[in-house]
Amino acid sequence: MDQQLEYAQMLEVPVSTVSVVKKKPFFKKKTREEDDLKEQVVDSVNERLGEGAFPEDLTVPPKPPAKSAFAATLADRSGRVLVAEIAAACLLAVGIFLTNVFMPASAINTFIRSITDPAPAEAAYTDFDLFPVVSDLSDAEVSVSDAGVITFTADCAVYPVAEGEVAAVTERENGYSVEIAHTSSFRSVINGLTQVYCAAGDAVAGNVPVGYSDGSAEITVSMYDAGELINGYTLSGALPVWNG
Repeated sequence: MDQQLEYAQMLEVPVSTVSVVKKKPFFKKKTREEDDLKEQVVDSVNERLGEGAFPEDLTVPPKPPAKSAFAATLADRSGRVLVAEIAAACLLAVGIFLTNVFMPASAINTFIRSITDPAPAEAAYTDFDLFPVVSDLSDAEVSVSDAGVITFTADCAVYPVAEGEVAAVTERENGYSVEIAHTSSFRSVINGLTQVYCAAGDAVAGNVPVGYSDGSAEITVSMYDAGELINGYTLSGALPVWNG
């Protein structure tokens, strides 16, 4: 009985009945004393809980707790932020569309194209048109070795073998050296110049000389692809011609 009473107190649930177990003789009938004891226990528990306590109806599911005002405000703000972000994205898309139509050369269109459009592939060195290394009026005797190095010694202007940009100008013991970048991998080097007519960063073309030789030193012209000396060409006079 004491255990059931303590359990009812822990649950704080009013009770209407309780079982009382009392040792009794085997053939003795239940007496009025047992019924009175049950009523006393029930009354004692209900008095502890108060007169206004009612038994809990466990068949009805509990209601979910109501959202706080802060949670409702936070949810409302989140919804407004999401709507604002969608509206901003739509405005940006409309702005990009209008600039594409009316201002194709605008800065934003140029930036977007630089991201979305792949960079064009570089030309192979065999795609370049080659030019004579000396003027047609020069009487220089130009030759090429089996390794692919062009050489001559003459008093004349010296021209680049292809268009490009001067990468470096270096002064050496036998004259000036000019390195020309035609692509990131295709380059040519002219050694032995007495004078140089260009500087690093200058654009060069086949019909404009890059330097002058007074004939006191041998001029060498070499072409490289990714650092490897190119020898897949022959000479037609002073004009290099790609093989095949």
